[in-house]
Amino acid sequence: MEMLFMLITMLRAKIHGAIITQANRDYVGSITIDSELLGASGLMANEKVLVADIHNGVRFETYIIAGAAGSGVIGINGAAAHLVKPGEKVIIMSFALLTPDEAATHEARVLLLDAGNKPVKSFTIATRS
Repeated sequence: MEMLFMLITMLRAKIHGAIITQANRDYVGSITIDSELLGASGLMANEKVLVADIHNGVRFETYIIAGAAGSGVIGINGAAAHLVKPGEKVIIMSFALLTPDEAATHEARVLLLDAGNKPVKSFTIATRS
């Protein structure tokens, strides 16, 4: 009997309702996120993320650079800066590959932000069977 190894892609962490504060096309690339928001959300510098713009539906992948603590910065850099504008609201998501057993008990971390990019609420989403 052949054993199959399977991984399931699950939401790991998310910042919801972040307001873009800057867009810099001439930067090498990435998304800059206030390091306090990284800590509160569970996201990490250099981590790959999917960014979804609530205003226009555009989605793109990039990686995180830690920004100044307490600055509220959410900066889109490089080519992706052509896709979004300062003032637009985005969702920033990371995912993890988990075994079915890990996925069954996994809890994704969510951080909701206000219009000034300050945390309003933090919670987890448990996997439901």
